Amino acid sequence: MSEAPGPLVTISASYGAGGSVIAPRLADALGLPLVDRLLTADVSEQAGRSLEGPHSEEGLSESERAASPGSRLFTYLARAAGVYGLSAPPILVEPEEELREQAEAGLAGIRDGAGAVVLGRAAAVVLAERPRSFHVRLDGPVAARVRQAAAIEGIPEERAAARLEQTDRSRELWVRRLYRADPLDPGWYHLWIDTTAFGIDGSVELLLHALRRCLAIPSS
Repeated sequence: MSEAPGPLVTISASYGAGGSVIAPRLADALGLPLVDRLLTADVSEQAGRSLEGPHSEEGLSESERAASPGSRLFTYLARAAGVYGLSAPPILVEPEEELREQAEAGLAGIRDGAGAVVLGRAAAVVLAERPRSFHVRLDGPVAARVRQAAAIEGIPEERAAARLEQTDRSRELWVRRLYRADPLDPGWYHLWIDTTAFGIDGSVELLLHALRRCLAIPSS
């Protein structure tokens, strides 16, 4: 008899919703390993500076310069991804399949049944059919997320607002481009939480209650 799969929690979080804080706390409380996101706010911000600055066209081929801003963003992210554990190919003509393979490489054991908390990586889409899974979306009103992000990161709200716009756009583009899916479709998730209403502590408490009930995880 095959062993039952371990519990899986996927967390999709808009910028400022606290995914980077909530996911590690959930993993620790549940005794599960954490698989962190690839598309951080930092790499999104770097992509924005690279693509929107005065030298944004440097290093791009003629076809890349003619492509849409979204295509150029993905080309940049593919090149920059080596810093975050991906190995970008030297020539990027069709980077999508390469990016998918590399991004999903860290999910192979989880797909096969290992338990984990996965932040980002379009995991709710990639692992939608995986048994004993619970998919969560963390969100909130823009202004409230800006304030929460500024508090979490210790940065001015003006910078948090700029990072929010760039990061949310990059993450949505990642899922749409690589998986032809809408990450804002509530059909991907079992639970959608406004973390700015509950606060970080309240959101963790709410999620733990839901997860232990739905995934039959015993309390520690």
